[in-house]
Amino acid sequence: MNHNDVLRRLRFALSLDDTATINIFALADYSMEQDYLSTLMKKEQEPGFLPCRDKILSLFLDGLIINKRGKQEGVEPVVLKGSERLSNNDIMRKIRIAMQYRDDDIINLLKSVNFRMSKGELSALFRKPDHRNFKECGDQVVRNLLKGMVAKYRPESAKNAINPTSKPTKPTYKSKARPVKSDSQKVRGTLSRNKPTENVEEKPDSVWGKVKTK
Repeated sequence: MNHNDVLRRLRFALSLDDTATINIFALADYSMEQDYLSTLMKKEQEPGFLPCRDKILSLFLDGLIINKRGKQEGVEPVVLKGSERLSNNDIMRKIRIAMQYRDDDIINLLKSVNFRMSKGELSALFRKPDHRNFKECGDQVVRNLLKGMVAKYRPESAKNAINPTSKPTKPTYKSKARPVKSDSQKVRGTLSRNKPTENVEEKPDSVWGKVKTK
């Protein structure tokens, strides 16, 4: 999941058109051009696509904070330098501040799209990197938070999303007449079923999902 995905999905969740998006950038003292914004909204396989830089997404999120909560006296948006990166933890933190989400709000948004996370697991994402309980946030958490925001603010667009209360359906098969096996085939089948198999231990997926590598 790249920064273009985050910007695109957040815009969709909050129903922000181009004019509203450009105005949000302006709140962070950044003059976003229409043509440049259009290239950021394209997908990687589309011609004209340009990757969204860390600096650009950070400025948009800072502008969103000002848009939702007002400008704080004496506090100016921090412009990231070329070597500085915007992590998934930073993205989660800025969305949380902008939308004034509490822990329960985020947990319920994740739960609405069938993604479970405890308060302890969530709080670990908002720790300082040098804290012993800090955990890096994976793409899966950010993706499901944005998915939950779409389900909340644009429910008409989330009709095709997975219903967390629904149970997986079982595949149906057409019945076919089975050929009669000879005695030798029955013996070979019995030996095959009784053959010992290796004990393979499967590792569960991390609740933080896949973490972006730099």
